[in-house]
Amino acid sequence: MDQQYDPKAIEAAVQKFWTQSGAFEVKEDPQKESYYCLSMFPYPSGKLHMGHVRNYTIGDVVSRFKRMQGMNVLQPMGWDAFGMPAENAAIKNNVPPARWTYENIDYMRSQLQLLGFGYDWTREIATCRPEYYRWEQWFFTRLMEKGIAYKKTAPVNWCPHDQTVLANEQVIEGCCWRCDTPVERREIAQWFLKITDYADQLLDDLDTVEWPEQVKTMQRNWIGRSEGMEVEFEVPGQESLMVYTTRPDTLYGATFIAIAAEHPLSLKVAESNAEIAQFITDCKKTNTAEAAMEKMEKLGQALGIHAINPVNGEQIPIWIANFVLMGYGTGAIMSVPAHDQRDWEFARKYGIEIRQVVAPGDGSRVDLEVESFVTKEGVCCNSDMLDGLDFESAFNRIADHLEAAGKGNRQVNYRLRDWGVSRQRYWGAPIPVINCSSCGTVAVPANDLPVVLPEEIEFEGIGSPIKSMDTFINTDCPCCGQAAERETDTFDTFMESSWYYARYACPDFDQGMLDDRADYWTPVDHYIGGIEHAILHLLYARFYHKLMRDEGLVNSDEPFKSLLTQGMVLKDGSKMSKSKGNTVDPQDLIDRFGADTVRLFVMFASPPEQSLEWSDAGVEGAHRFLKRFWNLVHQHIGIVAGKKYELNIDRLNESQKAMRLKLHETIRKVSDDFDRRLTFNTAIAANMELLNATTRFEDDSDQGHSIRQEIFDSMLLMLSPIIPHICDQLWRQLGHDSVIIDESWPLVDDSALVQDTIEMVIQVNGKLRGKMQIAANAEKSECEALALENDQVKKFIADKAIRKVIVVPSKLVNVVI
Repeated sequence: MDQQYDPKAIEAAVQKFWTQSGAFEVKEDPQKESYYCLSMFPYPSGKLHMGHVRNYTIGDVVSRFKRMQGMNVLQPMGWDAFGMPAENAAIKNNVPPARWTYENIDYMRSQLQLLGFGYDWTREIATCRPEYYRWEQWFFTRLMEKGIAYKKTAPVNWCPHDQTVLANEQVIEGCCWRCDTPVERREIAQWFLKITDYADQLLDDLDTVEWPEQVKTMQRNWIGRSEGMEVEFEVPGQESLMVYTTRPDTLYGATFIAIAAEHPLSLKVAESNAEIAQFITDCKKTNTAEAAMEKMEKLGQALGIHAINPVNGEQIPIWIANFVLMGYGTGAIMSVPAHDQRDWEFARKYGIEIRQVVAPGDGSRVDLEVESFVTKEGVCCNSDMLDGLDFESAFNRIADHLEAAGKGNRQVNYRLRDWGVSRQRYWGAPIPVINCSSCGTVAVPANDLPVVLPEEIEFEGIGSPIKSMDTFINTDCPCCGQAAERETDTFDTFMESSWYYARYACPDFDQGMLDDRADYWTPVDHYIGGIEHAILHLLYARFYHKLMRDEGLVNSDEPFKSLLTQGMVLKDGSKMSKSKGNTVDPQDLIDRFGADTVRLFVMFASPPEQSLEWSDAGVEGAHRFLKRFWNLVHQHIGIVAGKKYELNIDRLNESQKAMRLKLHETIRKVSDDFDRRLTFNTAIAANMELLNATTRFEDDSDQGHSIRQEIFDSMLLMLSPIIPHICDQLWRQLGHDSVIIDESWPLVDDSALVQDTIEMVIQVNGKLRGKMQIAANAEKSECEALALENDQVKKFIADKAIRKVIVVPSKLVNVVI
């Protein structure tokens, strides 16, 4: 038996056993309660970072704990393998994206295995494999049949040099991040999914999941349900403009209409106006991201024509504005500069009238020379029939008026827009569509799927190589048999990550997207990942799950019952990143200290949902604790020398009872920390306190040895989800024939919590003056008498009169003098 703690040897031996025995491979068992714990799968970027380590350690700890509670636990792992980083690496390293990706997967898988994560590797998936995206393509063709998938033109960021669409974050100060070419805004045909058809379901079902309220709020705001009106503004000599507004109560303050550069009215005027045409061209160079448009300078150009305000008949100017997009709503907005800050800034810039139509409810004045007055709490003014009304009353009166006049109607709108799933890039799943000059857009038949992405290509970064690959493009129309061309766009990578959790249930099923095993495991019981995924990934996954439900593939409404959003890993006060030079390589830590030290540190440093501040000293402290734990257990093993001691709880002395009380109080607390509170740091702290108490327990009797054995057995069980390797070895060395991963969670012995005596605080006039030991079942009168006999209390009472004595059972006695 090795007396020295050697994490490298220990962890290699334990991991070998797990692998050879298939310790974490799991099958469906209707007789057992299932538990699906899932951490968001990684992009195979090359190496794990500490954010990965923290995320996956939390998931592994939860999974191992639930297994010890007797549940049938699934914890899989896979790879979110498509995406632009592989294209960038291909350019930099002159290798195909596929080869770079697969090599990274192999290396990162080995890192995960070194950390001892209990994954069922038989279920591993990589989203770039045709056997995975085949079913995504099939499902898309089903959505085409239902009309949920459709094609329309939409604005994108276009790099004319690289001949590719850029994500919003790839546009830096108006230029391509890679080649620095000025970016254009173009309208191109793209595929969309009708997520807006599910807006109400996505809102309502948030009430059915156990997610952080912050995440729910972020999703509600993103969906952005609003009640307003669609109002018609007539334009003499032109078609009317339809405008949606949530504030029809401010219609009397509308002093201009802003429309998008791509609006049909803008384009029509531009045909005979070079200045307007140039402005439209300039607008096409702006970033389409909502956040970027919020920050950019607001620019406009008057069209020279007017619209008629339907409530007062006034003619108000129509402007093209660079902050209005055609793809959002009707491409026209009603502008009330007195009560909207963006409109106020625009009006001040271009000398447009600012007319106050809402006043503070308290009668105070507002200074519109300084800023706009934005509120729903005021009362209407300068608004004819609405004067003096509050928001709700004014809304209803003007709505009734406009509907009666046929100039508008009440409407519910959403901030949410349909999901654009087309990407004009190479490294992604091909969209399964064929374009035929006779038949139009045709879905690839199911028996011709998957449409396989060619992997052995030369990638130079100028457009997508498959756009010029005749062997990929040229095909026959499945309807008429004539020569046709394949779609060369690929799917948004959020498509792959929106259903991977369900495919883990049946990764070997080759006859369909999912089988009935999906309903055994889903919805996921516990989903873990960063809050940066609160909106897009989680929203799209929820939408996709409802689509699969409606296809009959799953029976549940939501994909994830419970969500834990772990905090960031910080160093020197900021998030770890290569650009800041403050990263820590997990591999170096594993090589130096072992996986258990890394796992212990990341679980002890802070609660999961809070940020973790990196500390080299903290890592070293975690390693010292493991060595001390190892040594103390081995001291005990050396003393008992294999002898078995039977614990007789009926013959314990007071110190032995106190030690067992401490143990079972710890088990009770740690069980709650794991199960309800998810505060693993306090669970570790409680075990450290228990170990300290054990070192002070100097009892070499048979009973004393039995209690130490009970303590070490219990500590190993409680800590095994966190530091599984060392616990496995010490469990065996303590003489157990079983392996610890198959053991149950330790139970609290309620009899050990029953105390013969307790300690009570004694106060005089509310201030601590002493403590006393007393029988746990002592009457109130006994507590009073013993408190008054305390020497310290007598000193403070002296000859003063006692007004009353207050007894709080089992806690304190307060003598009021």
